[in-house]
Amino acid sequence: MSLFSSTFSAKEIKRQEAIYELFRGEQDLIEDLQLARKAYHDPMLKLAIMTEEELAHIFGDLDAYIPLHEYLLMKLTEGTGPDGTISQIGHIVIDWLPGLNAYKNYCSNQLAAKALLDQKKQDKRVQDFLQRCLESPFSRKLDLWSFLDIPRSRLVKYPLLLREILRHTPPDHPDGTKLERAITIIQEILSDINVRKGESECQYYIDKLEFLDEKQRDPLLDKCKTLLCHGELRTKSGSRLHVFLFSELLVLTRPVTRNDRSCFQVYRQPIPVRDLSLEDLQDGEIRMGGSFRGAFTNGEKAKNVFRVSSVDPSSGQSHTLNVSDVYHKQQWLNCLRTAMAQQQGAATGAQQELSTSAKQHSSSSLAKICCDGEGDENCPHVSSPKLRAQTLSKTRLDQKLQGSQKREETGV
Repeated sequence: MSLFSSTFSAKEIKRQEAIYELFRGEQDLIEDLQLARKAYHDPMLKLAIMTEEELAHIFGDLDAYIPLHEYLLMKLTEGTGPDGTISQIGHIVIDWLPGLNAYKNYCSNQLAAKALLDQKKQDKRVQDFLQRCLESPFSRKLDLWSFLDIPRSRLVKYPLLLREILRHTPPDHPDGTKLERAITIIQEILSDINVRKGESECQYYIDKLEFLDEKQRDPLLDKCKTLLCHGELRTKSGSRLHVFLFSELLVLTRPVTRNDRSCFQVYRQPIPVRDLSLEDLQDGEIRMGGSFRGAFTNGEKAKNVFRVSSVDPSSGQSHTLNVSDVYHKQQWLNCLRTAMAQQQGAATGAQQELSTSAKQHSSSSLAKICCDGEGDENCPHVSSPKLRAQTLSKTRLDQKLQGSQKREETGV
C-alpha cells in the first residue's frame, strides 16, 4: 500500500477507488442474479411450486442480464494494467451502456411482477418455500423481491458512480470528455426506462378499473399515459376511496375483489383534469362524519382536507377529501396543481395556435387578392372546423363559469 501511495497522487488513488467500486458492484450484482436463479427460480420450477410462465413473469429474462454484466467485468479486467489500475475507462463504459436498454421491459413489468408474486404468496407451498429461503444463510435476511429489485437499484447508481470517477479525473485526462458522454448516455437510458415504467404502471391500474356503467368510461382514459398520484383518501362522510390522478383524469374508486382478483370500482363519473377546481381547506374548517348519529352532533373537526370540484355545470361534482397526514396532503396538492397547470398550458398553446392560424389565414387571403385570385399552395389554410372549435370552446367556458356557482357538495 505504501508503494501504491508513493507512486500515485492522492487524486489518482481516489479515482482508482471509484473505479474499483464500479467493478466490485458488478461482481455483487452478478452473484445476486445467479443466486436468484439457482436458489429461487430453478427449485420452484423443478418442484412445480410455480409454472414456467409465472416464473418468467416474475423473474424476467435473467439469462440476458447476467452475461451483460459479466461482459463489463471482462472488459474492465482486460483494461487493468500490471499495477492493478485502469488508466482509461470512458470508452469501455460508452460501448457497454447501450446494453442496459435490455432492462426496459424488466423495469416496466415490475409492478405486475410484484403483484403476481404477492398473489402467489397466498399459496401455502410458495409461502413455506420462501420462508425457508429467508431463514437460510444465503439470503442475508433478504426476501425474494429484494433480490429481484437489485437490478433496478443498480441502474440508478450508475450516474453516481460515473460522476464520482469523473470528479477525481484530471481535466486534461482522456477520460474526461468520455465520462461526460457516458453520463449523458446513462441519463437518457434511465429517462427512457422511467417513461416506459410510468406508462406500464398507468396501464396496469387502468386495466384494474371496473365500471358499473360503460358511460363512466371516459374517452380521455385512452389518452392517459401517466399516473401522477394515487392512494387511499376519506370522504367527508368517512367512506374510504382509492383515488387515481392520471394525466387527463381524476378517478375516484372503491377497492373491491372479484374472483380473487383485486380491482377498483369506479365511483361517480371521472373528472377531466381540465375541468378540475382545487381548494385547500384549513384545518378545522370542515367537520367530518356523515352518519345518522353524526347528524345530531357537531362532528369531528377535520385536518388535512382539500376539495376537488368540476367546473362543468353538467357534472356538478364536488368531493371533500381527507388525507392521513400533512405530508401526503401536500403531495396531493402538488400533483393536482401540476396536472392542472399542464392542462392549462396545453389549452393556452392550442388557443395560440388557433390565433396564429387565423392570422395566417387572413394574410393568405390578402396574398390571393394581390395575386389576382391565384392561390399559393404553400400558404397556410385554416379550415372551418378549427374556427368552429374555437367558438365552441369559448361558449363552453362561459357555461362553466356560469354554472360553477350551482355546484352541490357530493356525499358518499
